[in-house]
Amino acid sequence: MTDTVDDPDMNPRNVAEPLRRAIGERYLTYALSTIMNRALPDARDGLKPVHRRILYAMRRLRLSSTGGFLKSAKISGDTMGDFHPHGDAAIYDAMARLAQDFTIRYPLVDGQGNFGNIDGDNPAASRYTEARMTIMAEALLDGLDENAVDFRPNYDGRLEEPVVLPASYPNLLANGSSGIAVGMATNIPPHNIGELIDACLHLVKSPGAADETLLQFVPGPDFPTGGVIVEPRENIAQAYATGRGQIRLRARWQVEDLGRGQWQVVVTEVPYQVQKSKLIERLAELIQTKKVPILADVRDESAEDVRVVLEPRSRTVEPDMLMNMLFRNSDLEIRFSLNMNVLIDGVTPKVCSLKEMLRAFLDFRREVLCRRSAHRMEKIDHRLEVLEGLIIAYLHLDRVIDIIRYDDDPKAALMREDWSRSFIRATSERDYSAPPPLSGDEVRVLTEVQTEAILNMRLRSLRRLEEMELVGERDRLQAERAGLVDLLASEDLQWKSVTAQLREVKKAFAKDLARGGRLTGFAEAGEVEDVPIEAMIDREPITVVCSQMGWIRAMKGHIDLKSELKFKDGDGPRFIFHAETTDKLLVYGSNGRFYTVSATSLPGGRGMGEPLRLMVDLPNEAQIVDIFTHDPTRRLLLASSAGDGFVVPETEVLAQTRTGKQVLNVRDGVTAKICKPVRGDAVAVVGENRKVLVFLLEELPEMTRGKGVRLQKYKDGGLSDATTFVLSEGLSWRDPAGRTRTQTDLAEWIAKRAGSGRMAPRGFPRDNSFT
Repeated sequence: MTDTVDDPDMNPRNVAEPLRRAIGERYLTYALSTIMNRALPDARDGLKPVHRRILYAMRRLRLSSTGGFLKSAKISGDTMGDFHPHGDAAIYDAMARLAQDFTIRYPLVDGQGNFGNIDGDNPAASRYTEARMTIMAEALLDGLDENAVDFRPNYDGRLEEPVVLPASYPNLLANGSSGIAVGMATNIPPHNIGELIDACLHLVKSPGAADETLLQFVPGPDFPTGGVIVEPRENIAQAYATGRGQIRLRARWQVEDLGRGQWQVVVTEVPYQVQKSKLIERLAELIQTKKVPILADVRDESAEDVRVVLEPRSRTVEPDMLMNMLFRNSDLEIRFSLNMNVLIDGVTPKVCSLKEMLRAFLDFRREVLCRRSAHRMEKIDHRLEVLEGLIIAYLHLDRVIDIIRYDDDPKAALMREDWSRSFIRATSERDYSAPPPLSGDEVRVLTEVQTEAILNMRLRSLRRLEEMELVGERDRLQAERAGLVDLLASEDLQWKSVTAQLREVKKAFAKDLARGGRLTGFAEAGEVEDVPIEAMIDREPITVVCSQMGWIRAMKGHIDLKSELKFKDGDGPRFIFHAETTDKLLVYGSNGRFYTVSATSLPGGRGMGEPLRLMVDLPNEAQIVDIFTHDPTRRLLLASSAGDGFVVPETEVLAQTRTGKQVLNVRDGVTAKICKPVRGDAVAVVGENRKVLVFLLEELPEMTRGKGVRLQKYKDGGLSDATTFVLSEGLSWRDPAGRTRTQTDLAEWIAKRAGSGRMAPRGFPRDNSFT
């Protein structure tokens, strides 16, 4: 017979199936594992498996909040070896986050050593740090020994681990959670535990309460780093009702008066999950690039608290104006994306509203209460059984001692004996001077549990007072058992017990706990309109100098434009003009693009300046045609080397980015050549063939972008120069001697646009230029 293992067609592991289905099934398995075992928290205790296993491992190591610390390496090692078969680095990182009071609202791990800081520094290695649980973690584990939750085998079947923790407070909303799964993600902000419990109590009292009503108790998140929420209340209500939304969070700041009109802004709280060091780097970048010209300096004076000092460049500017600009350009304001995607009952992913999450927690607390009560009843029943046997033994002590002393098998003899005489009068009012009456035909024997308890008694326990204490304990347990029976039979009593437990938690954590009060405040956004740059910058005169090689700088004051300046070897002056620090400079490239540069962002005039190409994205093959200050009231005449052009309003050429704005379209070797302000009512054009054409300005179209129309027709060559002028005043130019000459009689050169023109007048410059 053929061996099926050797025959590939008969091997049961060789299964033919479509590739799409095979990959789909395996990927679905991976996706479900990621969703349930890594990324999404459980709605009941608010923990992911790794966090739950860390806390359970710490409990097994007896790391209570009042006990000693233990090396983090030992904790992460035990967690990895017993419950979480993943990398110890990942486990330690998860544990370290539970100890960071700037990451988690109510830390679950009490760390000793370097566990990182708000600047983004990593924790020290696990061999250097120590940890233990906090009282908040112990509250999550309370009741674990009382059958409050189910247990399951660990990954190798040696031990058992809890499926979920009992969680005496809504940890999911109190500490929040974030994670990315396959096809879904979650991002839940932390909240104030006192507000959450108030909302739970209201929900117990009014199960049908509307989502908007809960906002009276939970107005918004409460982040561990504080800050100020500036999101409108209606947006927060919408986010809580749908489980999705965004919340704007700003840093908390104040103005410090330095005297003599000087002031500075001090940031005392940064937004949640913003690294302070990265924030300061961004603010320093804003100063360097002069995107916020009014900001002069930033200093980090933080110690245990946060203190970031912002110095304004001018004391005349309002602090609100400075901060609003920084809110727009830095992480002093963030948008926290709310996505409350959780596992309902540990199985089903669902985007829940605030009410649904609180409801899931309350239902779980009621289930935990019932399970703990049932477990307590079992313990009481067992103890009552033992007490009953001990009381019988005390009532008939001589007979018990006689059996134990002389019988070969005292256990069996005790279990065979009829103790009905003593069982009748087993009460706290027993008359010890008279023997108990008979019980008729009733037969009472001891159980095995009772017999073992009797045999295990110590001689020192055979006191008269001990019997009275046992009877009293029995009475108390019977009363407690009766109360538990009533509790398990009444839903109203169950909710009253849950309410009482929640009130105790609020008293312990919301009021008595450090940082128990609300940390994050609320305020109006205080939006202001965009402020013109000249309103934020001291208006000072400067002289802009740009060399032939494109190095630009700003000299202080209006210097003589003919004065000698220093340039690099092989370089020389090209553009020099007066401006002010509040001006915007327009740079026109031969590629037909306009670039905008702020005059206040130019380097100082002490050195040789900086290449203009570092400030704007001007291609290396493109040349600088012109640089001038922006005047929003002007129009510009643009023309290409091919003789095409049009008129454009100067407000339409301002660029918002470094890449500039394309205005004149050029291609196939044609370059942008002319950019001149429009003055007058006529246009004069001269070609490389020295022919001049004059036509009315109204013949040129006004456009915002394009190739333009033909200005002058050429057989050979192209455009040399173009200008505008007042026709009645005549056309002027400079002769080779530097004198200004004016031609008033232009009838010979006036024609329609796109004509060939006539030879230039006598004395016209040889470089074919009007300037």
